[in-house]
Amino acid sequence: MEFIDIAKNAKKASLEAAKLDTETKNKALKSIADNLEKHTDEIFEANKQDLENAQLLVQDGELSQSAYHRLKLDIPKMRDMIQGVRDVASLDDPIGKVMLKRELDKGLVLEKISCPIGVLGIIFEARPDVISQISSLAIKSSNAVILKGGKEAINTNKKIMEIMTNALDSVDGFPKNVIQQVFSHDDISQMLQCDKYINLIIPRGSNKLVQYIKENTKIPVLGHASGICHIFVDKSADLDTAIRIITDAKTQYPSACNSVETLLIHKDFPKIDELLASLQLSEIKLVFKPEGWDIEYGDKILAVKYVENIDEAIKHINTYGSGHTDCIITQDNNNAEKFMNEVDSSGVYWNASTRFADGFRYGFGAEVGISTNKTHARGPVGLEGLTIYKYKLIGNGQVVDDYVKGVKHFHHKDLPCE
Repeated sequence: MEFIDIAKNAKKASLEAAKLDTETKNKALKSIADNLEKHTDEIFEANKQDLENAQLLVQDGELSQSAYHRLKLDIPKMRDMIQGVRDVASLDDPIGKVMLKRELDKGLVLEKISCPIGVLGIIFEARPDVISQISSLAIKSSNAVILKGGKEAINTNKKIMEIMTNALDSVDGFPKNVIQQVFSHDDISQMLQCDKYINLIIPRGSNKLVQYIKENTKIPVLGHASGICHIFVDKSADLDTAIRIITDAKTQYPSACNSVETLLIHKDFPKIDELLASLQLSEIKLVFKPEGWDIEYGDKILAVKYVENIDEAIKHINTYGSGHTDCIITQDNNNAEKFMNEVDSSGVYWNASTRFADGFRYGFGAEVGISTNKTHARGPVGLEGLTIYKYKLIGNGQVVDDYVKGVKHFHHKDLPCE
């Protein structure tokens, strides 16, 4: 099938999905979760094939070690993947909510109503668990989605999609083609040109991939190019707290985009040597003269810089950061507030690991990705980020000319949103 036909099918499916009731969407999600759980062994087998093939790509330099780690599905990842689908089913339906209700004049009422975006184009690398995360959010938010995964995960992606499609086919009233998958590199080029049918592109992958997408499409792009996350250890920081947070943020999952990459330390922090020694005991390689301050290592490597004060730390982050997630470790409430107000990132934390920047951990059920955009959605993007709104105006024959001539007058009275 040509990509244009897939896009047209997705557009048609999105209009059908917009009419689905909450019960049908939840039945679809529960069916997906049950089917994924039932066929877990098949998914692991497909993933095993991809991992074996990926080893060769790593050896040939075609795939990074961090991407290889993201490719691997294990029992905890699978458990979270399935639970994520169930969690989305338990969330409130984001569609059809009255966000504003205003009487412009007697008998003339304006409503702002949440509605789906339409068709989502998802381009991702390595992580096969993205399929269920994004598909579940798309279903609950009444959007259609076209997924393009990397070749390194093709067997896992196909198996997960097969299991999900079979689950959806068993749900009465659920439309066809709400979830579709494409495979070739040419499909990416065609997807980026389909602005007539696709409403939003969401890339999840390398900086190179994201930049390519942004430069080659007219379709709005939601996401982040890189995860240059910082932790600033203020001079009043508690040593044990700093060790726990930094170690978690660097070693818990080094290849994740919310892993810390740069450590800023106040020059007057009294226990610098103890802190650095503890980090090295956790097998973290400390780099004091990095090639640049905007490097995403994706490994147990941490750039370190001493700063004069909190202002220098904030300036450094706003200069070299990617607007993803940044943290201050301090016992000074004023400095914490200053940091969180002045650091220009989608997530700013006080005494907590940057690894918390995740839709599942935020209680969104799952996420389609983390956005550093400053329009529409920012940070971990869950259901709310996959909705937009429309205005409904209900009258009884009013015309603008009466208001222009002063025959009638607006009184703009806000009403309760029921």
